[in-house]
Amino acid sequence: MTIECINPENMTKPRGYSHAISVKGNHETLYIGGQNAIDENGVLLGKGNLRKQTEQVLFNIEKILGELDAKLANVVKFNIYLVQGQDPQEGFHVFQGKWGESENFPTITVLFVAELGNPDWLVEIDAIAIIPGKNCL
Repeated sequence: MTIECINPENMTKPRGYSHAISVKGNHETLYIGGQNAIDENGVLLGKGNLRKQTEQVLFNIEKILGELDAKLANVVKFNIYLVQGQDPQEGFHVFQGKWGESENFPTITVLFVAELGNPDWLVEIDAIAIIPGKNCL
């Protein structure tokens, strides 16, 4: 399987995301439903703090990926839903910390919404990950 980030030279150079991703070969596609900053005990972490909530959301996504021996690097698409009035840079700093200096970022769409399923949730993130297939041979 190959995952190729598509960032044409004749387009604006993306910073922190890729314009598109191509996946070729045998693989499994994992669709991760919207995750919130809820810990394993059902407690919201980071009430009123977008950065802390984003950290917990990504931690939850990493736990889901770990169930299939995958990592954040397997994610090819994030949809990020932010409650209106939040500064997206707060969450972006968390993403930057996870990817560091890599130039192979996933594709990302950020949407502002009026509210989420709980009035204390500031962010919800869903994801699509590609996981290499396992040969039976």
